[in-house]
Amino acid sequence: MAAKKKITTNRSVTRSFLEVLNGNFLTRESAIKHLPFLLFLTLLVLSYIGNAHYAEKTLRESEKLKKNLKELRSAHITAKFDLMFKSRQSEVAKAVEDMGLKESTTPPKKISIVKGDV
Repeated sequence: MAAKKKITTNRSVTRSFLEVLNGNFLTRESAIKHLPFLLFLTLLVLSYIGNAHYAEKTLRESEKLKKNLKELRSAHITAKFDLMFKSRQSEVAKAVEDMGLKESTTPPKKISIVKGDV
């Protein structure tokens, strides 16, 4: 009896599989009854695929921005170093020497104004 039941089960599984491949399962009334659920599942699958594509796109964009940030950070450090080097007192003196300007050797004097003199 168990062997007969097993053979019947195998045949029903095979028949169901063939109906799915042929498309015959769609012509039954039970398939029409489950059509909203199948459409819902299709919508879920499509949204899952769309979400995966969006996540990959966002990840690629994030990696691109990280690379760009690294390049900008190194450019900032280079520019900062150049500015520090060019603003040193000796470098400024060399730059203005061509214009005929010399470094002052006397210290600056403080100018005081009394309120009544104005």
